[in-house]
Amino acid sequence: MEADYQPPFSSARGLTASHNDHEDPYPSLSDYHDYEPNLEFDDTELQHSAVATDGATPEEEEEASALDYLESPVSDGTIEENFEEQLVGAPVVPTGEDSLAYSFPDDEEEEDYRDAARHGIVDVVGDDAYGRKVVVVSACKLPGGRELDHALLLRYLMYTLDKYVEQDYSLVYFHYGLTSKNKPSLSWLWQAYRAFDRKYKKNLKALYLVHPTNFIRVVWQIFRAAISAKFGRKIMYVNYLHELKQHLDLDQLNIPQPVLEHDARLLLKNNRVAPQSPAEAPSATFHAPLETQQFGVSLQFIKDHHGGEVIPPIVRQCVEFLSQPDALETEGLFRRSASVAVLKEVRSRCNQGHPVDLQGDVHLAAVLLKTFLRELEEPLLTFDLYDEVNQFQSVSKDERPRYVKILILEKLPEDNYQVMKYIFQFLSKVMDRSDLNKMTSSNLAVVFGPNLVWAQTGQLSLSAIAPINMFTDFVLVHQDQIFII
Repeated sequence: MEADYQPPFSSARGLTASHNDHEDPYPSLSDYHDYEPNLEFDDTELQHSAVATDGATPEEEEEASALDYLESPVSDGTIEENFEEQLVGAPVVPTGEDSLAYSFPDDEEEEDYRDAARHGIVDVVGDDAYGRKVVVVSACKLPGGRELDHALLLRYLMYTLDKYVEQDYSLVYFHYGLTSKNKPSLSWLWQAYRAFDRKYKKNLKALYLVHPTNFIRVVWQIFRAAISAKFGRKIMYVNYLHELKQHLDLDQLNIPQPVLEHDARLLLKNNRVAPQSPAEAPSATFHAPLETQQFGVSLQFIKDHHGGEVIPPIVRQCVEFLSQPDALETEGLFRRSASVAVLKEVRSRCNQGHPVDLQGDVHLAAVLLKTFLRELEEPLLTFDLYDEVNQFQSVSKDERPRYVKILILEKLPEDNYQVMKYIFQFLSKVMDRSDLNKMTSSNLAVVFGPNLVWAQTGQLSLSAIAPINMFTDFVLVHQDQIFII
């Protein structure tokens, strides 16, 4: 069976499709001329590595010599220039089950990941333009092997992704900052390749590789025989940060300062200027929301301009549509993304006060509901309650019912309470069909939790996601005792 996994660090650039795939090379967000190769060592050395070409046919070796590689326009003098030396002596990749170098604890064991989490290497931010969760990996935050056990890091990566792989998600990898001091060993990369099986790849819809360098080339040679063209088409290469704006909210990503500075140096070196967004342009002016607008405004605004209705019309329409038996029984409800073009059109029509046609699309209605919550001017659980929700994990189990009731029944504004009650009573129907739609309370908590509350800064740290999801799960399970009928 073909293995097509690409882990966060080794899923750096797959530079061409396999020889059976005749499509264009994997997509880039930059012009082609940005990727003219500037090779620093002989390809033959790589092609004859036992790891890279073991068992390859003559045709495959001939094709490998013609690969077009990505090279960073500017070398910063710190990134893996000595990787080719390691590749020469790299061990032959084992294929037996006993080849796993690291042991993994049993699923039932609770492992302490605080040592890995404190570095901030992995973060989960909001959603991209397609309604998918965004996982960010920053190489510049990776400490050396002596400071952090890389085996622990691998388990932490899997622990983090396990919360999101059951729904569509995107991954951003900031490659800048991977040096000779903190780069993982080749054996670690192979272990990661083996550990991340199909479930981690299936729902990964986009992998953005930002500021890639020669490290990408070497890793591709090691793993190219096992990486499928299908997975390769999910990869997009980003030379400059401004190229991400069409897909992601850069402010939401919490980009490390070293990455920002590196991007500025690249722009200066290559005589590039990042295009200004409308908000940054000098002529930009503030536009008041339309009176019919529902997305991106407050609940009070919607109520004031829609006949005093507490439940926003678009929320009611989506919930009523999704409450139909066929919709409730749709497997993957709230996990799948919708067509971004259709989503933008429906959202625009809604804001302009036109009738909204859900086109019989269950996933469109589901994404619209999540988008509405995510784009509220203030989250449904309000900024004021963020810290209390974030502390939920530390509350004793005996105290949690009282803690939640006080927070929701006493501290949540009345309109917010009514909207939350309306949505959660609907989600109870979704849970009742979990045998068919696979959406248990924990799965729904992962989907809805980060869309119900976030910090006033607009950013949601990875450490906050666990208590927010736990709080949401608790409310889902006990909603009939929390919400007054």
